[in-house]
Amino acid sequence: MLILLTVVSVLYYKKTTDIIHSKISDLAEKNISQTVGLFELLLQGYDSITKSLNSNYEMLRLIHDRDTSKDEAVNIINERTITNIMGAAYYSRDDIFGIHIITNAGKNYNYERGFDSVINADYASTAWYHKLQDSSGEMVWLGLSKGSIINRFQQDSVFVFGRKLYDLTDHRLIGVLVIETNPQPILAALSNVRISPNSQVYIVDKEDHMIASTAGEKDSPPSFGGLPRPQNNEIVVDDRTEQLIVSAKAKMSDWTVFGLTPKSDINSEVVKTREYLYLVILAVVFLSLVLASIISQNISSPLKLLIREMKQVEMGNFKGSVTVKSFEEINSLVSSFNRMVNRMDELIDRITLATVSEKNAELQALQSQVNPHFLYNTLDMIYWMLDERENDRLGKVILALSHMFRYSSDWQEASKTTLRQELDQMRHYMTIIESRLEGRVSTVLDVAPECLDVVLPKMTLQPIIENAVKYGLEPLDRPGVLRVYTEISEHELRIVIEDNGVGIEESALQNMQEQLIKDASDIDGAMASLQTPQTTSASGQTRRGIGITNVHRRIVLMFGDIYGLRIHSKQGEGTTVVIAMPLPRKGE
Repeated sequence: MLILLTVVSVLYYKKTTDIIHSKISDLAEKNISQTVGLFELLLQGYDSITKSLNSNYEMLRLIHDRDTSKDEAVNIINERTITNIMGAAYYSRDDIFGIHIITNAGKNYNYERGFDSVINADYASTAWYHKLQDSSGEMVWLGLSKGSIINRFQQDSVFVFGRKLYDLTDHRLIGVLVIETNPQPILAALSNVRISPNSQVYIVDKEDHMIASTAGEKDSPPSFGGLPRPQNNEIVVDDRTEQLIVSAKAKMSDWTVFGLTPKSDINSEVVKTREYLYLVILAVVFLSLVLASIISQNISSPLKLLIREMKQVEMGNFKGSVTVKSFEEINSLVSSFNRMVNRMDELIDRITLATVSEKNAELQALQSQVNPHFLYNTLDMIYWMLDERENDRLGKVILALSHMFRYSSDWQEASKTTLRQELDQMRHYMTIIESRLEGRVSTVLDVAPECLDVVLPKMTLQPIIENAVKYGLEPLDRPGVLRVYTEISEHELRIVIEDNGVGIEESALQNMQEQLIKDASDIDGAMASLQTPQTTSASGQTRRGIGITNVHRRIVLMFGDIYGLRIHSKQGEGTTVVIAMPLPRKGE
């Protein structure tokens, strides 16, 4: 295997080296061809801008009028019109930095970024001005400049070109037009010629003057006279020296584009290929050595999979199963494990179902404690009414009691009811209370209609209202008011029962609140935890919280421990009990 691998690697290395050199030469040739094409399009666009301005008869006429007219008002209007025409050309392309016109009469017109042009007064002695003056009307490409050649305030690099302006009527010379543009399109096109990080690209005119380059300021340019130059539209590729040289000519500007790439960069690709081959050889040798281990691992992998699934079972996940195809003994072991896990999952489901049933039984047991509680209190009130011989109201009280007894005895719907039915039950109870207290207690009901069909545990409101009347309102020496209303938040419905009674002592209130919290956190405890503490009202009467705790535990069992009762009270001002329940979603 090693001998065969060595022979194949040597042949592959030689062939790859030849292909890389050929591909890089083709790539360099295509890149420089595309770059020259981009230059031609870019320069044609710039040439069109200058021709459009040179052929604008209105602008040329206004320039001539301003050079000859002495009317200042007319000259100002003409100058503004000329500037507007230049502005239209300026905004026709987004890479133009400035347009400048210098007439033979010494006047200048400028349209550029910032409008802060300061013309160099010695422009007539500059090389670029002489170069424009020596031309015969064709486009003059002045190349890249580190700053504006006209505006001393413009320090950004620009690409400059221009031409003479002639009167189209009599071919009389009017002045020169200079345009400065963003050099990035040209530099970006030059970067396309680079095929390695150390490649350098130059644009040279026919006098071997460098127009633009990708080289840094510290890099010295080569002697362009000794480099091969193309003729007409051909592309020259020369790899006889230590550099790969490609060159092409741009017809429109008579420029030559040179791309120089060190041979060391090209050979670096070959070196990378050789290093890759070394890695491949080492990898193949390594794979050969571990081949026996792989075969052995094929036997042990089913066992590893089984162990991993057993760890999942240890963490409590009984839903997985192992599927392998191996020797008969391993398959039998895996099948036994799968059957065991499935059996455990079934047993857990049965235990869960039994726990839910136990919860329901506890819920109904808690519910059943409420019935005798309110019946005993009601019979006690009937006794006092008979004792006081108030027989004229006894029929109404007995009727209300009949409705209450029928409601509390109907368990066909288990322990659930609606807020509408609970409010009906409350009205019957208040009928008995108002008859007994002879107008000392009044009820205010303000429940949102959309909440009437909300499901809640049966006998939720009555125990709370009973406590409010008996321990809060009955001891009052003033008329008592019992308010029942609803509040709706984003995800919670709150049924508020509020009285203006004597309130609860602070210590007793704290004990009640702690008991509610304990019940919520220990709802799975034994039924003995239903034993609730006795509290004392502000009037000194013993106040049993069996109804409050019962209601709270039933709400927690039905909806969860984040819901239940919340009690707030202040002595002398009254008590507020909030029943917090989840708000049913729309349509539920």
